[in-house]
Amino acid sequence: MTTRAIAYLCSEYPAISHTFIYREIESLRKAGMSVHTASIRKPSNLDVMTPDEQQEAGRTLMVLSMPLPQMLAAHLHCIKKNPTGYLRMAASGLRLLTTGPKSPLKAAAYFAEAGILLQWLHQNGVTHIHEHFANPTAIVAILMKTYGGISYSISVHGPDIFYTVDSAMLPEKIRKAAFVRCISHYCKSQIMRLSEPQEWHKLHIVRCGVDPDLYTPRAEPENPVPNILCVGRLVPAKGQYILLEACGLLKKEGLEFHLTIVGDGPDKLILEKAVNSGNMKGSATFTGALGQDKVRDYYQRADLFVLASFAEGVPVVLMEAMAKEIPVISTRITGIPELIEHEKDGLLATPGDAEDLANQIRKLLTTPRLRRELGVAGRKKVVTLYNQHTNNQQMATLFHEEELVSQRTRT
Repeated sequence: MTTRAIAYLCSEYPAISHTFIYREIESLRKAGMSVHTASIRKPSNLDVMTPDEQQEAGRTLMVLSMPLPQMLAAHLHCIKKNPTGYLRMAASGLRLLTTGPKSPLKAAAYFAEAGILLQWLHQNGVTHIHEHFANPTAIVAILMKTYGGISYSISVHGPDIFYTVDSAMLPEKIRKAAFVRCISHYCKSQIMRLSEPQEWHKLHIVRCGVDPDLYTPRAEPENPVPNILCVGRLVPAKGQYILLEACGLLKKEGLEFHLTIVGDGPDKLILEKAVNSGNMKGSATFTGALGQDKVRDYYQRADLFVLASFAEGVPVVLMEAMAKEIPVISTRITGIPELIEHEKDGLLATPGDAEDLANQIRKLLTTPRLRRELGVAGRKKVVTLYNQHTNNQQMATLFHEEELVSQRTRT
């Protein structure tokens, strides 16, 4: 299947916490698609990313890194190419003063970014752009569509975007998108709640995924004590504080284990303080932010994987751990029960309940046979439903179908 060149737009790309987007784009390219990439801002933590991701950053348009004269030149290009469209886009930008963000600064920023991206799309012969997360960059996509000659689609993950529906202009983003990729049934149901039934034909469930040939089963670890692994940004939504509380309860019982937390973020100091002031002192390690190649080393040594989240889409790190045949524990929220069926291919705890989380961790710490059974079943689930290559072929099909619709519209 062939299709015209497309572009992917992210607020930050490549991003250490969203390596699945990089892998998605690479998978589409390997399938024969031409994919250009743009990022609103330069990525942080680029120094710890893989060499391939660093090269990808070098090929990616960094919108806000463009010097002011080039920004002005980009807008002049847009005016000359389509003056009527530019006026439409300007009017749409002014409307942001009373709808959506309702911020003059943000409205000006989105308008400036739209002009830069339009020139870049024109230079690369791209007429369709895909945006992940349906965040403010999708507002920039709306402005470009208003200008003319550009269509866009969005991937919606949730749940954060569902908390700021009005300011995020999510209903309008859905209405004007060529199609909407939903990563789970839960995600699709929330979008259906926000959109008219006549828009529902544009909603498609395409799960995120991992490469099962890259994330192969790890050998059974031979740790002196079981190693519990948690991978994720150190932010309240990930529930690491509850994880520490649950582990503290188990330490009081005399259970031996070591907790490794991979990631960085604003909660680092409070989490470290909780460790040093409680009975987890000496039993927890914080690695900081790591590239995906280094994270795989930690998967190799993990006896079990825990993500005690309060708010998530469907975490790719859970898929990665399951593909490695690491038994996983997470919480009964949003789309996670679609990935993990309790006591079939993982365990689920009540969100925010340290005692229940401790109970689930205890089951795996004290039952090696259950760890092995859930690990094997977890990989089967990922290979069947969360295979990156199979799911990205669905994305390629959606892009191809969008192209056919665009061709019919032009004729």
